[in-house]
Amino acid sequence: MKTYLLILSMSVLLACCPLQAQTKTVLSSDQQQWLAKGSKHTTNGWIYIHIEGKAKERGFQHGYLLASDIKDALRIMKSVWEYQSGLEWEWLVKRSAAMFNHLIDPENLEEIDGIVEGTNAAGDSTTRDEIVALNGSTELMGYWWPTVKDSISPNAPDPKKESCSSFIATGSMTADGKIVLGHNTWSSYYYPFANFIMDVVPEKGHRILMQTSAGLIHSGTDFFITDAGLVVSETTIGSFFPFDPKGTPEFVRMRRATQDASSIDEWCAMMKKGNNGGYANAWLLGDTKTNEIAWLELGLKHIGFEKKKDGYFTGSNIAEDLKVLRFETKSKEQNIKNPDIARRVRWKQLMKEYAGRISIAGGERMLADHFDTYMSTNEPGARGLCGHLELDPELYGIDEPYYPLGAYDSKVVDAAMAKEMSFMARWGSACGMPFNASKYLAAHPQFDWMTGLLQDRPTQPWTKFTTGK
Repeated sequence: MKTYLLILSMSVLLACCPLQAQTKTVLSSDQQQWLAKGSKHTTNGWIYIHIEGKAKERGFQHGYLLASDIKDALRIMKSVWEYQSGLEWEWLVKRSAAMFNHLIDPENLEEIDGIVEGTNAAGDSTTRDEIVALNGSTELMGYWWPTVKDSISPNAPDPKKESCSSFIATGSMTADGKIVLGHNTWSSYYYPFANFIMDVVPEKGHRILMQTSAGLIHSGTDFFITDAGLVVSETTIGSFFPFDPKGTPEFVRMRRATQDASSIDEWCAMMKKGNNGGYANAWLLGDTKTNEIAWLELGLKHIGFEKKKDGYFTGSNIAEDLKVLRFETKSKEQNIKNPDIARRVRWKQLMKEYAGRISIAGGERMLADHFDTYMSTNEPGARGLCGHLELDPELYGIDEPYYPLGAYDSKVVDAAMAKEMSFMARWGSACGMPFNASKYLAAHPQFDWMTGLLQDRPTQPWTKFTTGK
């Protein structure tokens, strides 16, 4: 009887306390104080996390509160990398460390070390090198790897780079004459979810409210606001190819600029310094203090830049600066069959249609737009601002029809919301169309390697997020 009761007691204990929880370390008094400053909650598909204090404190809160999410992000990145390259994840981690670690500034590196310490304390093991590789994964897999893959893994497919649809408008373009910014993220659906909204309160520098993924010190999707009055998004420059492995990683420059800059010019100067060409983007920026908007197209050797207090800028992954377009991309800017060009045309149409009345509600509608300017149809597909490549048989030609990539979120902010450090966000397709992973894989078994990586995205409502709430 005693043996039976002991077994029963152990069974109840294991049921109530998962094995992961049993591996948590006993926190020091300092770690307990750090953790007391952080918080986390889930709302409508989003995970909101607040971190504050010195770099290591912030990192520890991040790592401890999101340990299981970080573990899952690393699992996914490992699986994707190894399938696409045929090489071990550890191979990439070692090359990332050699390329990036010595270029990370002390504060960012200390925050990364804090993430590692917090993750390990919560019972999930990781290392500095692995978290650096996670932060630099876009640059590593999308920009560095294409420069060397043909001599290492010649049959590896070209990586799918991040894509987005975005606009920023001010002056006579908006309903109240002030800034409105909108953005949705396009990505392969198997990558780690970017359904995290992080409120960062550093000991020094500006408070940041940004969309991000678990384990990142930067945004990754690059939609954020700061208490300096800046609102920023970007769209990746399509078919961009130059990369300088000796330059400073984009994730390092982005975080420093976002935390430290007080104006558009300061932010842009910090992004240009040490530019490596990695994660090359066209940035859309607004300063709610001056009602001024700007466009920074940051290539490697060539840069486009413009500021204005009346008008708009849009982004759809096609370079606008001619030098960037001609010398640093392989894009054909007149091929409207290309989703980037089709969306570029659609943005011009919508800016004309919505001129003088762009608002939060209007931004939400535009980001959910499905109109295909090549086919003149209004059905979900590859060429809408709200992309659904998983429904399209043609985007990658005969090689990869129905590829699971498209818009999986949507965010909008205006000047009034930015001043109170808040924005509107919708997790899942901007139009609200749900994605069912099992049904998708059943219909497209050629992508069965993504089993366990793809996740459902049910329809979610638009939700307002505010710092501290």
